Amino acid sequence: ASVDLSTRPFVVRGEYGTDCRARTLIISTGATAKRLEIPGAGEGPGQYWQRGVSACAVCDGAAPIFRDVPLVVIGGGDSAMEEALFLTKYGSEVFIVHRRDELRASKIMQRRASQHPKIRMLYSTVVAAVLGDGKLMNAVRLKDVKTGEEREERAGGLFFAIGHEPNTKFLNGQLELDSSGYIITTPGSTQTSVAGVFAAGDCQDKKWRQAITAAGSGCMAALEVEHYLAGLDE
Repeated sequence: ASVDLSTRPFVVRGEYGTDCRARTLIISTGATAKRLEIPGAGEGPGQYWQRGVSACAVCDGAAPIFRDVPLVVIGGGDSAMEEALFLTKYGSEVFIVHRRDELRASKIMQRRASQHPKIRMLYSTVVAAVLGDGKLMNAVRLKDVKTGEEREERAGGLFFAIGHEPNTKFLNGQLELDSSGYIITTPGSTQTSVAGVFAAGDCQDKKWRQAITAAGSGCMAALEVEHYLAGLDE
């Protein structure tokens, strides 16, 4: 799909060649959690995506399969620390796996995570494979990136916490984006850099990324569209 914001009304082109024209648009294409290509962590037979492997601790962490079992979080930033701390409410212990020998997280988040009795830091380590019984994952194979040594660790869940990528590439530079590709909106509004184009949800929210905040911004965008169209008709 693509959009043409250089003409009025705007043109939205669908994947199958359908063109739609509109006086206003709401962009709500979301953001995709980044994942690593790890054997066993994908989708399909013999893989454990959504069967123990997730990219959202807040969304999935309270599920029964993650209760009272060891859990693994991959990442080294603030998001990884936050997700690991959240998962301590449910898992028996939480491993933070980071391929480097130091974290990118802020000092305060590092301290909170390192001082928690349920959290173990695994530096210079990567997950080499996700293992399971065919139905659910039950272990990970860990690899020391310095020595090459591998070992298995029991784990009932693995969470990617390595960031998100906003789904905004289709805009092709027609709207103002920040350095990470998120749509920039006027503070307190969903208005973008182009009059009549509004953005809602995770494509413009790099902080909260929750269903309820996305729904709230969607409501804001709908109300702003109503006001915008009323102004055009006056």
